[in-house]
Amino acid sequence: MSLDLLTDTRTSASDPTSPQQWEARTAAIAHLSGPVATIDVDALRHNALDMIVRSAGVPIRVASKSIRVREVLDAALALPGYRGILAFTLPEALWLAEDHDDIVLGYPTADRAALAALAADERAAARITLMVDDLAQLDLLDVVAPPAARPVIRVAIDADASWRAPVLGHLGVRRSPVHEPAEVAALGRAIAARPGYALVGLMMYEAQIAGQPDDTGSGDGVVRWMQRRSGDELRERRGAIVAALREVADLEFVNGGGTGSLEYTSADTAVTETTAGSGLLAGHLFDGYRAFTLAPAAAFALEVVRRPAPDIVTVLGGGWIASGPALDSRQPLPAWPEGLRTLDREGAGEVQTPLQGAAARALSIGDRVWFRHSKSGELAERVDRYHLVSGDRVVGESPTYRGEGKSFL
Repeated sequence: MSLDLLTDTRTSASDPTSPQQWEARTAAIAHLSGPVATIDVDALRHNALDMIVRSAGVPIRVASKSIRVREVLDAALALPGYRGILAFTLPEALWLAEDHDDIVLGYPTADRAALAALAADERAAARITLMVDDLAQLDLLDVVAPPAARPVIRVAIDADASWRAPVLGHLGVRRSPVHEPAEVAALGRAIAARPGYALVGLMMYEAQIAGQPDDTGSGDGVVRWMQRRSGDELRERRGAIVAALREVADLEFVNGGGTGSLEYTSADTAVTETTAGSGLLAGHLFDGYRAFTLAPAAAFALEVVRRPAPDIVTVLGGGWIASGPALDSRQPLPAWPEGLRTLDREGAGEVQTPLQGAAARALSIGDRVWFRHSKSGELAERVDRYHLVSGDRVVGESPTYRGEGKSFL
């Protein structure tokens, strides 16, 4: 299995952050046909070790939605500094719980069949922690499986980490309805008093810090000001929330952060673990940060099939758009050869994608163009496997969730 290279102390002769790595990657897959998705294991190792340093000794829980490849999850968790999985659906968590004993569901669920399966499996119930922010979510579970007929269910509270800024209003994502310490404490007391549940954790994801690039050249000063102010407010409020909940229950973990905020979150003494996943495979949404530089671990190559004009080539495929607002940032990014761009009126197409730029003049039918997906995990929903490369060699392959016959969302 080639992913044991993550624990290998030897380094590759190639620099996974340099432009030359694209030439090596092209040579590695020269014998493969069609769209080819790859993971550069040297880049993956670079990113994994860099995040350990950035988290400063605070364990990192791996966000599975940003990976969706079991062997990559296992490889990261084999490294000291990583501990536990943040899953994105309960069916996924039940599947992963066959081999892993510390899984937190990052989002509330209303999947009745999966809740019934959890309630019927004592081993899974001991390994999986559900996420809640409303007692109605517990009401649903109690209808599916009354407390007297099931094992105790582990739950964590998802508290809103957004900043309610003067003048600017809500900054962050719309997640939990509980924001203030008194609101979270009241929910915690209600859970603790309810039969059939154990309150074991708290999660607060500061998207306005973790998910907001601060080195794009446009409005960076405003972003950094917002993040400083939001960070100060959150540190005080999160500390008060944790103190209030610890009077109610013996919390096993306080989770926060993401790839973009490991330094900030790990410095918060109220936090016992951070979460990251996108930083391992490095979707291009994470290119614009001052604090770190990721190596492009995951990428896919498409073949040139047309030359409509001297400075335009067309590749087969490409319309692998990421979730979120319909902006250019959600399109796959042409990464190599340098200087190619999608056309404003076509973008990345369902079947074909025209690319324009000086580099197109040197491309021939059958040549490869490399793309990076916007988000780290969603590329795995398009392919059934990643070819693992190191330098100019293919050293193995790993099935995606899709390749293992799983489609969770």
